[in-house]
Amino acid sequence: MTSVKPPSSDAIEAGWRNRRARSSATRPRCEPTESAMKWGEIYRTGHKVAERGHKPGFYVVVSRDFIAGNEDVSTVVCAPVYGEVLGLRTEVAIGPDDGVPRESGIRCDFLMLMFKHRLTRFVGTLSDGKQAELKRALLHALQLTR
Repeated sequence: MTSVKPPSSDAIEAGWRNRRARSSATRPRCEPTESAMKWGEIYRTGHKVAERGHKPGFYVVVSRDFIAGNEDVSTVVCAPVYGEVLGLRTEVAIGPDDGVPRESGIRCDFLMLMFKHRLTRFVGTLSDGKQAELKRALLHALQLTR
């Protein structure tokens, strides 16, 4: 019996690029945006989300840039922003300086898959310091630390 080796991530990315180059006009695509989404950007949704009590909200993109910026991929992984800061290691405190109306917390314990077209309004990009905090919070939330 021969074993089949899974493709490397470089091969997968190359396949996406080739697929994108030959994509047909009939395949559904996410809504075009002025610029590609990136890791650490904050977006507002006007869509009512059941998991959020049927209210719209703010979300931070945590998918890697290749996925977030790829127009052939219609979803991104996001960390929701809640209006209360609990002081958890899996949370990052943000506020009006970051583009949200009040002191809030990015909750890395509740990652969500969101359709890009539902992230309707770009709010801002986290500062380098907040991005570093977000990375630490994600590491802890996903138990990637020792």
